[in-house]
Amino acid sequence: MKHCLWPARDPVRDYYPLPKEIFSLGLSAAEIAIYAYLLFCEDRQTFQCWPSYRKISEAVGLSPNTIRKHIRSLEERGLLVTEPTMVTTKNGCKRNGNLLFTIRPIQAALQQDYDRQMQQLDEDAARRKYADFIENTG
Repeated sequence: MKHCLWPARDPVRDYYPLPKEIFSLGLSAAEIAIYAYLLFCEDRQTFQCWPSYRKISEAVGLSPNTIRKHIRSLEERGLLVTEPTMVTTKNGCKRNGNLLFTIRPIQAALQQDYDRQMQQLDEDAARRKYADFIENTG
């Protein structure tokens, strides 16, 4: 009997893709870890998942408040969209549920980042032009 150190793994079932473009967006290590965990949890047909802040916190080793802060940052960068959900308890009360996370295509986030960079360059050029104008007329 041949001894195998590693069990056979199915590349489709046992792995999930993390887009390499994620590293060009200037995200922190915590933001990348949270994004990767949400990709791990997502339904591949709907691109949605709904883990709690506590569950994400346990998976990546950060506090729930830190998770909230980084989730907002990922939303601002266009990587994901969050929606509140409602849960009905056994006694009929409606309560807030976990957030529903929708993972957006990485291309949309990249385009948003490029647009932000171009806007920043335009603003910097306008500031330099104005500063030169003031200097020459002063």
